[in-house]
This record gives sequence, C-alpha cells and structure tokens, in this order.
Amino acid sequence: MALATGSWLARGYLAAFALSLLAMLLFPESDVASSSLLLTAPLSFLAIAFPFGPGTEGGGEVQAVAIGFWIVWLLLCAFVNAAVLGVLIRRSTIVAPPNLRESFPRVSTTSERERADTARPASPRSQRTRALLAPAVDNWLARGYLVVVAASLGFFLYAAYLLPDPGFAGIWPLMTTAPLSIVALLVASPVEWASSLAWLSPLIFSAGAALSGLLNAVLLGRLVRRLRVREARPSV
Repeated sequence: MALATGSWLARGYLAAFALSLLAMLLFPESDVASSSLLLTAPLSFLAIAFPFGPGTEGGGEVQAVAIGFWIVWLLLCAFVNAAVLGVLIRRSTIVAPPNLRESFPRVSTTSERERADTARPASPRSQRTRALLAPAVDNWLARGYLVVVAASLGFFLYAAYLLPDPGFAGIWPLMTTAPLSIVALLVASPVEWASSLAWLSPLIFSAGAALSGLLNAVLLGRLVRRLRVREARPSV
C-alpha cells in the first residue's frame, strides 16, 4: 500500500482508474466501460479464466456477487500496477554495505586488463541502448516473461499463416504483452481491411506486440533490481 500511494505517478494512476471504474458503473453500455479493464492490464485479463463474472446467468443475487467479485479483482490489479509504478519511480539512494561489497572482491587478471585495453570502445548510443535493455535479460523473471511472449507470438504466427482457421490465436500475444499491445492491434487492424495487404497485418501486430513485450520485460527487470536493492539494505 505504501508503494501504491507513495508517489505522484502511482496516485495519478489510481485516480485515473477510479474515474474509469465510475464511468463503467454509470455508463455500462458505452465504449468507456472497458477502460478500467485496459488500465489494469495485463493482470485483469486473467479474469476470463474465472468461472463467473459480469454477464453470469442467474438471479439478481448471483449477478451481484459476480460483479462484486470482478470489481474486487480489478481493484487488486490496480493496486499491483500502482505498486509497480511506485517501485519504478522511486530513486534508489541505497548504497550496499561495506561488508557486502567486501564479500565479493573483484580480482582483475592480466588477461582481463589486456582485453579491456584492446577492446574497441562502444559508441555512447550503443552503450545507452544496452543499459536500457539490460534489465530485460539479467534476471530470471524478465527472461521467463520473454519466453512466454516468444511462445505466444510463435503460436500466433503459426496459426495465422499455416492453419486454415487461426481462430482467436491473437488473444495470447495480446494478453501477454498488454497494455501496449492494444496499440499494436489498432495499428494492424486497418491493414487487414485491404485485401491486397491483409497478409501484412499479422506481421505488423507481431512486431508491435514484440516491442510491447520487450518494454514490459525491461520494466519487470527494473522492478527486480529495485527489490534486490531493498533486500540489500542493512537492518537498523
């Protein structure tokens, strides 16, 4: 709760979510009713696996319980996303304790120094790019997420180009790379309308979903780094 409410970005996100939830309750038939679902993505998409939710058949009490459960789930998803934003925006001013640094001494051998001297210096742009993308591959959580994204994209491309009826294969990369994959879907949809360029639509959506997944992996990696720094804090 402290992470979800301790920064202006997290509080602004919660305020936007509260407005979207109010709009959903006041105007359930309008286009803005799904805004709360998009704001709480990707965790909110897991609600499709639940046995009941909005639209559950039954009496008034059953529907009220189903809608109440769904709203509670959206609240939990919103607080998780707000906590992630709070962790990411918080600047780390923690310095590792001396005993932690001394327990892992670095020994520079002659071969390492020679390689460092003879190595070609990288350009500042490539160094910045590597620094930005490093959190996506230097921890098990981000790497595991990228494996899931790659599997969903591979299945979607296989279904789109090799199966006679792909069905709803696009829902898997859409869910795993949300929320920015919604933008990729909107960009690829007009291309699908043109019969001569319809074959490009899956490729455009896949490229956008891959970029969305990479951004999500970077955010996950930054979160893991911040949590590691918090664990390394010496107890007072």
